[in-house]
Amino acid sequence: MPEPQVVASRYASERRQLWKAAIKWPMYAVAVMPVLLAAGWTFGRSGQLRVGPLLGFLSAAVLLLAWENLSNDVFDHDTGIDAAGKPHSVVQLTGRRSRVAGWANGALLLGLLLMALVAWSSTPLVLALVLACCGVGYAYQGPPLRLGYHGLGEPLCWLAFGPLATAAALLALDPALGGVPWGPALELGSGPALATTLVLFCSHFHQVADDAAHGKRSPVVRLGTARAAALVPWFVALSLALQVLPVLLGIWPLTALLGLIGVPPAVALSRLLERHHATPERIAGSKFLALRFQSLSGLGLALGLALGRGVWAG
Repeated sequence: MPEPQVVASRYASERRQLWKAAIKWPMYAVAVMPVLLAAGWTFGRSGQLRVGPLLGFLSAAVLLLAWENLSNDVFDHDTGIDAAGKPHSVVQLTGRRSRVAGWANGALLLGLLLMALVAWSSTPLVLALVLACCGVGYAYQGPPLRLGYHGLGEPLCWLAFGPLATAAALLALDPALGGVPWGPALELGSGPALATTLVLFCSHFHQVADDAAHGKRSPVVRLGTARAAALVPWFVALSLALQVLPVLLGIWPLTALLGLIGVPPAVALSRLLERHHATPERIAGSKFLALRFQSLSGLGLALGLALGRGVWAG
């Protein structure tokens, strides 16, 4: 039999790995991307950047995604969907549903407070748009709607991280835009938001059996893993096309094509799911390949827009 010290060390190592998976720190790239894109867009147009609102928005976005993640663990605990297939659920790791719910609510309140300060320094529309994002996030996972269980998580994800969050970020950094800048928000946020939506889409592949057993009709459950995997290259192509089109139309500078640095992980993701879509243990990390595509393409676009200062027509 193994020595008690060996068993204890192995247990501690496993717990550390579970907590690392529970914290999901790489996933916070999806929270900060709208304001980073807005920063690149704003600096590219004017050569100026409001650093205080940028930092405030970044901090608030991280806190609000922490609320989303923690409350998702709470709500999934209530439905029983995490009982067998998600040992890294924070509720399962702590054994304290009420405590995790308290952490989630605290992150929400602090995030909204920070966002209110950003709005106070710019326009109340910022807070209104962020509250709309929070409402969409709750509708996705919270009772009684739980729209994610009906296969609507992906369009809700695109809406929240696309036009809503991008419009809020644009206004926070440039209040002179006036009303809600839906045109620039759709132009800037649509492609990157599709990449964010792909991260959510890919998170379903390895848990199809658990989702189906608990009544969660995700798109992958509805389509089957083979047909769902065939859609991944289309997600990638449309996301990139929406970033390239403004360059071709002369709206954005050529430097915006830096967003294409996200292509290699997207190709690797498409090949992985094409070959192993029905083997959960082989594709459990597919969402992180999708996240790499989302992060690289979004950061490349933001940097490209900033570098194009003074040479674009948008």
